[in-house]
Amino acid sequence: MSEVMFTSKATAKGGREGHVKSVSGVLDHNLVMPKGNNATTEGTNPEELFAAGYAACFDGALNLIASNADKEIESDITAEVSLMKDQSDDGFKLGVTLQVNIQGVTQEDAEELAHKAHDFCPYSKATRNNIDVSLNVTGRE
Repeated sequence: MSEVMFTSKATAKGGREGHVKSVSGVLDHNLVMPKGNNATTEGTNPEELFAAGYAACFDGALNLIASNADKEIESDITAEVSLMKDQSDDGFKLGVTLQVNIQGVTQEDAEELAHKAHDFCPYSKATRNNIDVSLNVTGRE
């Protein structure tokens, strides 16, 4: 195993209709089953938590890649995580679309930076060849 740089811990009880809390206490949420494609304020769900983590991680990777390329950018990432039926086993699977918005570079440069970030991001590495991840990239000078 590689050298551990940081470990985060959270405990879930009750599955999709339970509760999740991090050891730090910063994350402390009720979990609710999504009803269709509508968001709820009654609690969160694993897909929403995954979307938040993936968006934050990808944006960090993108900004590091841009900095290493001497590019000054402003960016925002929206991760759309979908729970879908899995036809192969009649179960479920995840799909992700990353909306990548980059200001300060051309569309071509934005796409190059986003793809390099996708190669570098730990969440992208963890999901590679496991779930479908699409990048929708918009660059603006």
